[in-house]
Amino acid sequence: MKIAVTSASGKLGASIVKHLVNLIGKDNVIGIARTPEKAAHLGVEIRKGDYNSREQFDAVLSGIDAVLLVSGMDTPDKRIVQHRNVIEAAKQNGVKKIVYTSIVGAEENNAFSPIVQTNRQTEKDIQNSGLEWVIGRNGIYIEPDLEYIDTYVKEGEIRNCAAEGKCTYTSREELGYAYAKMLTEDKHNNHIYNLVGNAITQKQLAEDINTVFNTNLVFKNESVEAYKAERTEALGDFMGTVIAGIYEGIKEGANDVPSDFETVTGRPHLSAIEMMEAYRKAETENK
Repeated sequence: MKIAVTSASGKLGASIVKHLVNLIGKDNVIGIARTPEKAAHLGVEIRKGDYNSREQFDAVLSGIDAVLLVSGMDTPDKRIVQHRNVIEAAKQNGVKKIVYTSIVGAEENNAFSPIVQTNRQTEKDIQNSGLEWVIGRNGIYIEPDLEYIDTYVKEGEIRNCAAEGKCTYTSREELGYAYAKMLTEDKHNNHIYNLVGNAITQKQLAEDINTVFNTNLVFKNESVEAYKAERTEALGDFMGTVIAGIYEGIKEGANDVPSDFETVTGRPHLSAIEMMEAYRKAETENK
């Protein structure tokens, strides 16, 4: 069985490749990347594939039994067509199964909703493809908060507009394991799963970071408008608006959803503290 993973040069794609290799061996795993050199370290065959090129995917999906489609990072108006390039190429090549990394989130009422809407359209496209399918709806990655710790320490606080809303954080490592299971086990076919951890507030996030990293952070809530203005100034209109929309969604409860992680993997999702400890260990080992 040959399984291909798109966006293999990205952090999520690389994690999925690693866990697949552990399950089925490197000779059965193909990485697809827009820039193959960036995925060369994975130790598997890498093929060049750009979501904007249907022709490239027609070629790279030859001989593939199942494909993992990592959701694209482009603007909402482009993503649906990019994803369809992969879906149609999979159908043309006789791929039997497609697994998609979607997201948890509100389809309306915040600035992140247009991205959620495009993911839901891709979910429908996959369900209507005639292929076997599995869809994972990812929670918010915990890693960006951990990568930002130095800035949090300088400012003495975690600051956003989530208020008392709860977020079911996950990690790329946890997701990599779950998607490897979804790709290799037929019992998951034709299911949609919430791939999330336990729900915590931003106050609890700060306290957990303090416990693991020996910091002294507090959580400070801002209005949605003030936080959006701050993020757009720092990150530009598109990304700033998206980030503010994510935290607005957390405030409104869009990310406090039940988890299907144990159904997929056979074990409970790691807690926030356990994910932080795993992250710290990996960072120490990579230095």
